[in-house]
Amino acid sequence: MGGRAIGVLAVQGDVEEHVRALERSGARAITVKSSSDLEEVAGLVVPGGESTTVMLLLERFGLVEPIVERVRAGMPFWGTCMGMIVAAHDVAGFEQKTLDLLDITVRRNAFGRQIASAEVALAIPALGAKLFPAIFIRAPWIERAGPGVEVLASHDGHGVFVRQGNAIGTSFHPELTADRRVHEYFIEMVATAV
Repeated sequence: MGGRAIGVLAVQGDVEEHVRALERSGARAITVKSSSDLEEVAGLVVPGGESTTVMLLLERFGLVEPIVERVRAGMPFWGTCMGMIVAAHDVAGFEQKTLDLLDITVRRNAFGRQIASAEVALAIPALGAKLFPAIFIRAPWIERAGPGVEVLASHDGHGVFVRQGNAIGTSFHPELTADRRVHEYFIEMVATAV
């Protein structure tokens, strides 16, 4: 990666958990709160949180256009849970602004409210044969994936891990497990993009 860090958007959500998971996976990670921070990174993770709030904060901090420009120019992007909602083309049942980086339609809180949170042994062939301990917390699912989107994992008949070129989205929270394979997958995306 040429010494450049992977950024974790630090306006809301599981910021420190992602920073620690990236560092434990061998990457250098920094938090991103401004467009100057964004210029320092070779890839960006948008963690879980509340999507309408985060879009408002991205607009307030002047980060919408810089993120979209960098990702469309090839910078790897990973949205987890809310981050995947923010990256989606659209949100089913809501008129909601997004970054429109993944050609998917997502449904917010599709797996249920907080009380329905669960850990699921998820098959993700791109990560190997061992099942992944996927933690779903008020998670979205993917209702539509465009022709350029590869569905890497599904649960209950809906996509929960997708990739479109240099952007990925996960409904679940890999940063809350000891299994680092999704972080390693993203680190490899960043390493090969630089």
